[in-house]
Amino acid sequence: MRAVGVFCGANPGRRPEYRAGAAALGRDLARRGIRVVYGGAHVGTMGALADAVLGAGGEITGVIPAQLADAEVAHPGLADLRVVGSMHERKAVMASLADGFIALPGGVGTLEEFAEVVTWSQLGLHAKPTGLLNLLGYYDDLLRFLDHAAAERFLRPAHRELILASADPGDLLAAMARWRPEPGATVKWMDADGADLHPGAGRSVSRDHDVGGDRVPPTS
Repeated sequence: MRAVGVFCGANPGRRPEYRAGAAALGRDLARRGIRVVYGGAHVGTMGALADAVLGAGGEITGVIPAQLADAEVAHPGLADLRVVGSMHERKAVMASLADGFIALPGGVGTLEEFAEVVTWSQLGLHAKPTGLLNLLGYYDDLLRFLDHAAAERFLRPAHRELILASADPGDLLAAMARWRPEPGATVKWMDADGADLHPGAGRSVSRDHDVGGDRVPPTS
């Protein structure tokens, strides 16, 4: 991996370990010569990550919507700051620049950004590793939910395996470096018994069956 996109928060969290973990990840990425691509701000865990990368002499690219840059939250020390027009454009630019993705502990925005890149992987739109830096067990409940979703057959086991997790930055980066997509992992749907459904293969689908303007997946 030459560049890793890191999703993190504008808040530092309640415990100092969250900022410390963000900084440790930044230093580890800098030491490995891996460019960091992140949200471009100087506040919260975003700021801790960026400060650590810069302090270690690493390379970092910030991507921030103009509205937030105008609110003076953009990191002033970045040599490479991309100001974009929207949150959607920010995510697209980050995705294009990164060879893998890590989510630090954060709120709904962090979770949404991470869930979107995992969904893109699930759909076969990219084949890049995705991981959670699970500091202080922050994502334990999310990981249990994903296991539950797989057990209830709303999530294919191969898709569950797309999400790597570790509390240690070095261990997580090593797992991401080893990761390879499983053959056939982009199959999207399952029958109730867990059998794969390949879209358009051997199913009768009404082309007029829309829900809110969106096509629904093939049904039995």
